[in-house]
Amino acid sequence: MAIDQPPAVETVVVQPARLPPGAGEAAFSIVQVTAETLASQPRLDEALTDVPGVSLFRRTTSLGSNPTTQGISLRGVAGSGASRALVTLDGVPQNDPFGGWVIWNGIPAQTVGGARIVRGAGAGPYGAGALTGAISLDERTTIPGGIAGEISAGELGYYGGSAAVDAAAGSTRLLFALQGEHSDGWIPVEKSRRGAADSKLALDNFGGSFRTLSEIGPGVLALRASAFTEKRQSGQFGAASKAKGTAYSATYAVAPAGASLGWRVQAWLRTSDLANTSVAVAADRNSTTPANNQFATPARGYGVNAAVRRESSGSSLEVGADVRVADGETREMFRYMAGDFTRIRVAGGKAFVGGLYAEGSRTAGDLLLTAGVRLDHWKSYDAKRVEYDRQTGAVTLNEGPADRDGLVPTARAGLRYSLDGGWALRGAAYAGFRPATLNELHRPFRVGNDVTEANAGLKPERLYGAEAGAGWSGAQGSWSGGVFYNRLEDAIANVTVGFGPGTFPVAGFIPAGGVLRQRQNAGSVDAYGVETEAEWRPLPAFTVNLAGAYTHAKVDGGSAAPQLTGLRPAQTPRVSALAGLSWQVAQPLSLRVDVRYEGMRYDDDLNLRKLGAGATVDFRADWRVAGPVSVFVAGENLFDSNIETAETGDGVQSFGPPQRFRVGLSVRR
Repeated sequence: MAIDQPPAVETVVVQPARLPPGAGEAAFSIVQVTAETLASQPRLDEALTDVPGVSLFRRTTSLGSNPTTQGISLRGVAGSGASRALVTLDGVPQNDPFGGWVIWNGIPAQTVGGARIVRGAGAGPYGAGALTGAISLDERTTIPGGIAGEISAGELGYYGGSAAVDAAAGSTRLLFALQGEHSDGWIPVEKSRRGAADSKLALDNFGGSFRTLSEIGPGVLALRASAFTEKRQSGQFGAASKAKGTAYSATYAVAPAGASLGWRVQAWLRTSDLANTSVAVAADRNSTTPANNQFATPARGYGVNAAVRRESSGSSLEVGADVRVADGETREMFRYMAGDFTRIRVAGGKAFVGGLYAEGSRTAGDLLLTAGVRLDHWKSYDAKRVEYDRQTGAVTLNEGPADRDGLVPTARAGLRYSLDGGWALRGAAYAGFRPATLNELHRPFRVGNDVTEANAGLKPERLYGAEAGAGWSGAQGSWSGGVFYNRLEDAIANVTVGFGPGTFPVAGFIPAGGVLRQRQNAGSVDAYGVETEAEWRPLPAFTVNLAGAYTHAKVDGGSAAPQLTGLRPAQTPRVSALAGLSWQVAQPLSLRVDVRYEGMRYDDDLNLRKLGAGATVDFRADWRVAGPVSVFVAGENLFDSNIETAETGDGVQSFGPPQRFRVGLSVRR
C-alpha cells in the first residue's frame, strides 16, 4: 500500500537585521547570556543581574518595584533610578525617554534570544548612556517549531503567561508575542512595624509585540511594533502607579561579506506615560494622607542611527552616527490641604544628543588591537516649571531654565592576546558619558515622607576607566576574570539638604521623620574591583556556574558635597556572588538550583540607612512530558530570607518577596 508523503516545505532562512558584533569587542569585558539561561529565570531583569557587576537600583526585581526605580547599572559606581547602562533590543534603546529607567515588563521575554553585556564599554559605538556599559538584547530571528511559551501560577496570588509565534509568509518571517501576569504581591514593611496603612505590592501587566523580517535586495528589513501597560500598588494605601508605552522601529542591514561593505540604518520611536501617586504616612503607620498625584508624564523619544563597516585581511573599520531626541513633562497635583490638592505643577523640557564615531581593529596572528573615538553634542532646552493654584489659577512659581549644551569627546582602546591551551589575556581603557534625564532635571518626587527635588542645572556625568583580564575556554568549561578601575565625575546623586519637620524653599513642608534631598552633581566616585565567572561541565549532563564581584567604591564630594567625602555611594554593594547548578537527571527530568548572595549596601547618600547582607536560594525542576512540552515546579527564596530593600528616615525597613512556589507548563525546544 502506498503511503502518502508530506508535501515538501521550503525552509525560509532569514538573517537578523543587525550587524554582527565587531571583531574588536573581544578585547573588552563581555558576558554572553544565552536564551537557555534567560528562560531558566522567572524574570528578564533577574537573569541579567546574575552577571557579576550588574545590579538593579533596588534589590527588588520588576515583580515589585516601581517603574521609577528600575534603573540598571554596572560595576558599582552608584546605583540610580536612571540607568547608567544603555539597554538596547536589536539596537533600539529600551531606556525610557523621560526617566532613563527600563520597564522590563515591556519587553516580551519569549522573543529575547540572548544578551551581550559589555561592562565598562564607555561611549564607543553605543553612544550616550552607555556610561558603565551596554546591555544588548537580541530578538529571536526564528523560533524552532514555530511556538514557545509558558504559563504558571503560584503563591502571592500569582498567575501569568507568555507566548511567541513565528511563521513564514513567503520570504518574510512574522514574529508575534504576548505576555501578561498578575500578582497580589506582599506587604514589604517588616511585620513589627506594620500599620493599617501598609498594603501589598500588587502587579498587573500586559504587553505584546509584532515584527516582520524580510529579505530585500542584499539585506534584511525589520519592522517592529510593541506596546505594554502595567498597574502597581506601591505598598501604602493611596500609593500606586500606572505605566504604558509603545515602540516602533524600522531597520535595514546588510552584513559585511568579503570586500563588500556591511551597513545598517535604523529609525525608532518610543512613547511612554506614567501616573504615580504618593502619600505621607502617619507616625503610627495607621493612616496616610495624599501627598502628590502625578497624573500624567507624557514623553516621546525618537532617533536614527547608521553605521558602515568594512572588513578585510584581519582588519575592520566601522564609522557611524546616531541622534536621539527626548521630549516630555510631568503633570501633577500637590500641596494637599483641607481634603484636596491645592496646587498643580507642570515641569519638563526637551533633550538632544547626537554623535559621530569611528572604530577600527587589527588582528595580527594572536594579537588583536582595537581603538575608537567619538564626539557627541548634547543639549537640554525648552525647559519649564510652572506651579499654580488650582482654584484661582494664580501662578506661584514660574521658572524657565536657560538652554544648555556642550561637546563631549570620548574614546576607547583595547588589546587581546591569545595563548596556547585556550588561554587569552586582554586589557582596555575607555571613556563614556551620560546626560541627565528629563526626570532628573525636572521632576520632583516623594516616597513616604521623603522628598527629592529636581535640578535643571545638572551637568552630564563622565566616566573614565581601565581594565585587565584573562580567560580560558576548553572542552569541560570556561573561566574569565579581571580587575577594573572606574572614576565617575560629576556624579548625579540624591543629596540630603535638610530634615523634617520644617519648611524649605520650593519643596515646602517636610514632615517629622522625613528628609529633603536634591539631585546634584556630587563630586566624583572612584570604584575598583574584581569580577570573575566560571563554568564547569564535569559530565555532559551536569553544569556548575560560579560568579562573583568585589567593588570598593568611595565618594569624593569636593566642594559640591563635602559631607559625602569618604562615604560609599548609595545602593552600591561591595560583594555579590552566584552559584548555579544545572543537572539533566534523566531524559525527561532537569533540575536547576541558584544561590545568590549580596553584601551590605546603603539606602542613602549619608550612609545612615544600612541594608544588611542577604542570600536567597531558587529552585526549578522541569519534567518533559512530550516533545517540547514540559511541566515545572519552581521555588524562589526557598528559605524565606528577609532581603532588605529600603529603610525610611525613622528606621522602618522594607523587604523583598518572601518564599513562593509556582507550577507551570512550558513549550521550549
